[in-house]
Amino acid sequence: MTETVPRDATIVAAPDYDPRLTNEDLAPLRNQTWGSYNIFAFWMSDVHSVGGYVTAGSLFVLGLSSWQVLISLVVGISIVYLFCNLVAKPSQLTGVPFPVICRTVFGVLGANIPAIIRGLIAVAWYGIQTYLASVALNVVLIKLFPGLGPLADVDQYGFLGLPLLGWLSYAILWVAQAAVFWTGMESIRRFIDFCGPAVYVVMFLLCGYLIYEAGWSAIDLNLGEVRYTGFDAVPVMLGAIALVVSYFSGPMLNFGDFSRYGRSFAAVKRGNLLGLPLNFLMFSILVVVTASLTVPVFGELITDPVETVARIDSTFAIVLGALTFTVATIGINIVANFISPAFDFSNVSPQRISWRAGGMIAAVGSVLITPWNLYNNPEVIHYTLEVLGAFIGPLFGVLIAHYYVVSRQVVDIDAMFTLSEDGKYHFRKGYNPKAIIATASGAVLALVPVLWKGGPGMSTTAQYTWFIGMAVGFVVHTLLSRRKV
Repeated sequence: MTETVPRDATIVAAPDYDPRLTNEDLAPLRNQTWGSYNIFAFWMSDVHSVGGYVTAGSLFVLGLSSWQVLISLVVGISIVYLFCNLVAKPSQLTGVPFPVICRTVFGVLGANIPAIIRGLIAVAWYGIQTYLASVALNVVLIKLFPGLGPLADVDQYGFLGLPLLGWLSYAILWVAQAAVFWTGMESIRRFIDFCGPAVYVVMFLLCGYLIYEAGWSAIDLNLGEVRYTGFDAVPVMLGAIALVVSYFSGPMLNFGDFSRYGRSFAAVKRGNLLGLPLNFLMFSILVVVTASLTVPVFGELITDPVETVARIDSTFAIVLGALTFTVATIGINIVANFISPAFDFSNVSPQRISWRAGGMIAAVGSVLITPWNLYNNPEVIHYTLEVLGAFIGPLFGVLIAHYYVVSRQVVDIDAMFTLSEDGKYHFRKGYNPKAIIATASGAVLALVPVLWKGGPGMSTTAQYTWFIGMAVGFVVHTLLSRRKV
């Protein structure tokens, strides 16, 4: 039996692993080469997107003062930082991705439950992010080729809710992302190493341009009227904190897919520190400064970076800005929503579904759900976020409870790759009923405020589905695992 202990050495896959649980993508890594900068760049790609820009800017229009927003940002992103370190450790020490480490909790077959849940969530967001990137690409194409303008009219040239130009842009980005993904993790690492810093360059240039046009005195960190002061601001601040955590809940859950490449846990933690608290705070401040300057320059508040660059009277600036945000969105999409389902779906049938095949299943699924129709309905998006939080939270809570409380940070590596009834993670026919019950309990309780919005305080409580699910999953799994059965 091979058990994990704190170490810097790499792991070599044993030759007798069951083929029904193993392929070269799921086996423990032979080499773990990512340093702190690679993890830092991963988070930059995750943050520096159109979605990240809009999310950060939205916090400053909640009716809070700027210092209250900044406190909420710091608290929220610090929670994400702490939880990412917790979920990173087991995968970094064992060298295996998220669905494989879940075998220690849910069983060697039961791990497919969290893997499929996370994979399906990623498919939906993969489609949405590809659509957002295609909107930015549309801006570039119309600016360079004005004759394409009519093709962007969904009423004239629409199919399934998307205009012909939108289909063209979506197809271009769909192929581009698949091509980057197909080249493998090392190429993806180099790609995300570029994406995050590139957006910073464009953001600083955009901010500098707006300051030049409006002057330093026009900067205002309050994007809207301050409506909450004193204790009245506390519930709103808590909601902002919850929003930050919810935004990162997906990549936070399967962060082990990336921490497994870290050369040491210390390097992963340093990368998380740079990429989360420090980077997210700086990016948020840059966002609010840029957004506030759109009022004096363009006469209205613009919180979409693509729309902001589209207002600049310069073809070069528009093309550079829109293309950069397009590339950045591709970066986050591959990082957060392509790699995860690739591992997740491969885990279901390792010999039939390779990592690349799993990714392509996700890519095809992202088109079939027509994500532009989903994204164009704000109520559906809001409802979907709350439901996803209700499922992601319990998975996270159960995973952390099992590794840190139940197993006390000890993992039998070989047992994750055997279907033997004597295997440590076989539990009952390959499934751990305690983990499944804890996950279901957390999800059901977290869904109550979502489905019962008319109940007293339920609408506000629905913001915290991730926290409710996580806490219930953690407690129930811990209590059940301590019972002798």
